Amino acid sequence: MTHDDDEEAPGSTVCFAHMLVDGHVVDPQTWKDVSVFRKAERTRLYAERQQVSLEDRKVMAAAISTRLTEILGDVTGRTIAVYWPIRGELNLHPWMVEASERGAQICLPVVVEKNEPVEFHRWSPDSAMAKGIWNIPVPADLGPVVPDVVIVPLVGVDEEGYRLGNGGGYYDRTLARLPDDLMIIGVGQPFARMKTIFPMPWDIPMKKVVLGDGSVLELR
Repeated sequence: MTHDDDEEAPGSTVCFAHMLVDGHVVDPQTWKDVSVFRKAERTRLYAERQQVSLEDRKVMAAAISTRLTEILGDVTGRTIAVYWPIRGELNLHPWMVEASERGAQICLPVVVEKNEPVEFHRWSPDSAMAKGIWNIPVPADLGPVVPDVVIVPLVGVDEEGYRLGNGGGYYDRTLARLPDDLMIIGVGQPFARMKTIFPMPWDIPMKKVVLGDGSVLELR
């Protein structure tokens, strides 16, 4: 979602012996250690992505698309947030078109201010696109909506459903402010599985994860 390389905690800077993050008190040394671990894992997983051919990425994206259709069923009238792929993320554009044609309202994340929650704006197959922050394409005609399903790209995912992302913290900031009954589905490559990301208080777990080999992890 973002091209920031360093893990950013969504809150204030270190103050004396603790760091306050969205109301959570976090030991700064613990956060530093976790950040170092996550950055190393992110680098490792990015490297694995580079070894995947374009054809294999298409196969993985198709497998995920099939599972998403099965999981969501009739999408008529549902508002579904997807994403525009960056950094080797799997491209779900064909599924977005299909879901739109089946009656879903598709939307894309838009960064309106750095280090703040994103907004989701309406997208359709004929939408004009513009360059957003970090040159990520976003709908040119902005129309904010609140999704009831969010499909989230992940770099890694642990056994509890916690997601390793690109490091900017945008999805966690955003998901924490959306309704509790929101369906959050993480998607990624089969090798994204990890034992743990050492979740912090602000990390938001996925409710389901669909991987490129077609496997579905039921988590919450």
